[in-house]
Amino acid sequence: MDAPPRLFDRALLIERRRRADKAGAETFLLERVAADLAERLTAVQRRFELAVDLGTPGAALTNVLMKSGQIGRLVVCEPLAEQRTGALRVAGDEEVLPFAPGSLDLVVSALALQWVNDLPGTLVQIRRALKADGLLLAALIGGDTLIELRESFATAEEEIAGGASPRVSPFTDVRTMGSLLQRAGFALPVTDSDRIVVRYARLSDLLNDLRRMGATNVLVERQSTMMRRAILARAADHYAERFADADGKIRATFEVISISGWSPHESQQQPLRPGSARTRLADALGVTEQSAGDKARPPGRS
Repeated sequence: MDAPPRLFDRALLIERRRRADKAGAETFLLERVAADLAERLTAVQRRFELAVDLGTPGAALTNVLMKSGQIGRLVVCEPLAEQRTGALRVAGDEEVLPFAPGSLDLVVSALALQWVNDLPGTLVQIRRALKADGLLLAALIGGDTLIELRESFATAEEEIAGGASPRVSPFTDVRTMGSLLQRAGFALPVTDSDRIVVRYARLSDLLNDLRRMGATNVLVERQSTMMRRAILARAADHYAERFADADGKIRATFEVISISGWSPHESQQQPLRPGSARTRLADALGVTEQSAGDKARPPGRS
């Protein structure tokens, strides 16, 4: 089997996260997502004896999970996990999980899986690591994230340099995530999307926040040279022209895709076997059943 394409430079991603932590990480988006995941977990009304916080940068998700009362032991698995306190820490990689098959009750992840090069493979590894009837609950960045920034950079580079280079990472969408969960063998998959719009006084403030999130461009095919000042200035002008509110502040969209899926178990709801229905659809609808070869007649016509 061919290896999946390498889209993201994960070594660079880890280094930029480390640099962001030292400079003072910006965590508003992580905190919001962590709170949402914790709320979704409370709806399950179940205790998970062994849970893993997989790949989540920072401690926002770890903190809310430890306060939930639903988790016996929590393991933090993340490249910079040695910097965390209050939980069992494993310096691991989301692309190669260090867990035995059928060993986990719960895997939770916030804003990390979008950087995985082989997302289908990681989902399969998670499903295998879960016990029967174990739960995956995660949130990752979606494809409409920073659409304003993507357009502004592309327009500026096209006008000044005669062509655009990749500046904003390509991310997945809700429909694709649902398909990937099914392909990975998860039961009862659920996906949904939330758009968070943040306003900034200027483009430089947005770019600074992205640096402090450790979320700047880590594409393998990124341009290696520094962005020209003329391109950055034109991008800022385009952004202000197209995506500013009446008060002059610009908008930045963050799409967050939430996913959940269960490791299969016989106690879960199962689809009915073909031919097992006890009531005919025609009887339920109160209409006359016709064979596939009959031509349907409009109501009231003979």
